[in-house]
Amino acid sequence: MSEKVTALQVAQRAGVSQSAVSRVFTPGASVSEKMATKVRGAAEELGYRPNILARAMVSGRSRIVGFVVAYLDNYFYPEAIEKLSNAMQAEGYHVLMFMASQTTGNIDDVVDEILDYQIDGLIFASVAMSSTIVARCQAAGVPMILFNRRQDMEGVSSITSDNFAGGRKVGEYLITCGHRRIGYIAGWEGASTQRDREAGLMAALTTHDIPLFAREVGNFRKEGAIEATRAMFDVPANQRPDAVFVANDHMAFFELDTLRHELGLKGSDDIGVVGYDDVPPAAWPAYDLTTVRQRSNTMVQETVDTFIRQIEEPEDFRPRQVAIDGPLIIRGSSHSLPSKGKAQTNAGI
Repeated sequence: MSEKVTALQVAQRAGVSQSAVSRVFTPGASVSEKMATKVRGAAEELGYRPNILARAMVSGRSRIVGFVVAYLDNYFYPEAIEKLSNAMQAEGYHVLMFMASQTTGNIDDVVDEILDYQIDGLIFASVAMSSTIVARCQAAGVPMILFNRRQDMEGVSSITSDNFAGGRKVGEYLITCGHRRIGYIAGWEGASTQRDREAGLMAALTTHDIPLFAREVGNFRKEGAIEATRAMFDVPANQRPDAVFVANDHMAFFELDTLRHELGLKGSDDIGVVGYDDVPPAAWPAYDLTTVRQRSNTMVQETVDTFIRQIEEPEDFRPRQVAIDGPLIIRGSSHSLPSKGKAQTNAGI
């Protein structure tokens, strides 16, 4: 086994000081382009790789951000992770992803493991944090941000879409289309996104003195969405909703598939269907899904900006609660009832 190449050897090959080599491989450090080219060339010739963890022990900064997510089934999260990773890399940081279930005990165990990696910060997506996690991270000086979730905890920033406003837009839209038998398929009820979207829908219905016609829980899962759809629509016609708001697009796709291929009902012709997220398949002709768009680019940039400020200005930083409004994108899965005229399509509300 060959000996590991050292920074001193790279410095000797490049004809520079060892500190110059260190600066070249330190993100954000000041170094000329000529120097960087010379050092990286020597490093490549020798097969040198900098020891990131060793540098972190010396500097106190690993420039690694932990990203904790409960599931990747929903198209929204892989896309958001890609955008977040690219944005963090542009700032000289790298994202290390960890999977956790939605149970608090499991998340506590995962966070214990993550902190061993000397990370500079933690971003939680689709998971809930306990007060124990918050205290542990604060004691370790590790900044935390909730992405697409919010919790009423002191010292924790959150970046979400305005889920309440989005749910209310869906309710107002369906009522404007003439629907009065409106159903709702809920996500995981421990999630703030689920609660806020439903609360927005209910606010719209209450304003117009319209009761919720039917409700089932899909838990943001494929199997849950299918079972919820069966329970809501495999009943006599007079007991079915004429429109349904589904808490995210992932479940809405399986609802549409179940309506069409198992129950023989046509989305938009028989049932108006609206989702939430506007992930890429929502625009596919097979679904043509009316949905509330989450502005993922804006959410990611707000997350990165908040993280950088928390790292670089810890004494002046104050936790931020950011809710980003998104438009309702109207497509063919929803419709106006005949007596109300035809709904406008391919537009944002």
